[in-house]
Amino acid sequence: MSIPASHHRTPRGRFAPSPSGRMHLGNVFASLVAWLSVRSQGGSIVMRIEDLDPRTQSGPWTDLLLDDLHWLGLEWDEGPYRQRDRMPLYEDALAHLDRQGVLYPCFCTRAELHAASAPHASDGTPIYAGTCRNLSAQDVAERSHLRPAAQRLRVPEPDAPNGTISFVDRVYGPQREILARECGDFLVRRSDGVFAYQLAVVVDDADMGVTEVVRGCDLLGSVPRQMYLQELLGLPHPAYAHVPLLTTPDGRRLSKRDRDLDMEGLREHFGTPERLLGWLAGTTGLAPDTRPRSAADLVELFDWNLVRTHRDNICIDPSELYWRA
Repeated sequence: MSIPASHHRTPRGRFAPSPSGRMHLGNVFASLVAWLSVRSQGGSIVMRIEDLDPRTQSGPWTDLLLDDLHWLGLEWDEGPYRQRDRMPLYEDALAHLDRQGVLYPCFCTRAELHAASAPHASDGTPIYAGTCRNLSAQDVAERSHLRPAAQRLRVPEPDAPNGTISFVDRVYGPQREILARECGDFLVRRSDGVFAYQLAVVVDDADMGVTEVVRGCDLLGSVPRQMYLQELLGLPHPAYAHVPLLTTPDGRRLSKRDRDLDMEGLREHFGTPERLLGWLAGTTGLAPDTRPRSAADLVELFDWNLVRTHRDNICIDPSELYWRA
């Protein structure tokens, strides 16, 4: 395919927020670790706004995300790029996959997918039962009159040479997945024409020369799908590191939707980025205490062993935070 993957001598990371709401404390933690990892190696950061979904392409969230990162001192070196402006690259990748004969149209509704008896993948996505995998040309023609088709990627059989994906995560260690059993055929384009996250990020990371991907551990299960796509598209594999999630006392992870400890409240409460970052670094084990520190101050303290030591999800009690900090 025609994606010119850049080659950088120094490490290159990325921020890739989705403008679906205000950043919360968990987003700040993942962004901080990604920034510290690259800066501690003398590398660079690219900013990419992941706004594939039309619902994220309006509203104030992109500007607020950028302003919050500026306020925190987590500056980037290139961008921001917006996925909505990069559709030709995704079209090119999809055409490359189609020429390999690994795509097929899928007419299943969301309700049908969730009603399937197959178990769920690690990220909560139903493992596809293969309903549309072997439709005849006549079946496809008939169903196309009823509803638009999504595009699904066929994964290898379990005993195929490329049917198992193995990698070493920088935090969670060796990982291994048999695609057909633990993932199943997965979407690369939705029925409404929106490109799937898995395809877009693979294309973007390669095109932007990203050498390491740092993000929350809820996305650890995405790596095998992304590595399989990288192999099909002839793209390099970046290094992967997944960090623990910040959760509420009842075990629920912080979310934008629920406005859990979002940056509006955090900026008002802490007053300065140094107070916020110092408290966050001390609480998550990145620093030996919670005294105020800037992002630049934390670079000299950064060590991936500290993240590995505290790799269980971290409980944050909002009432205790606001009482102590």
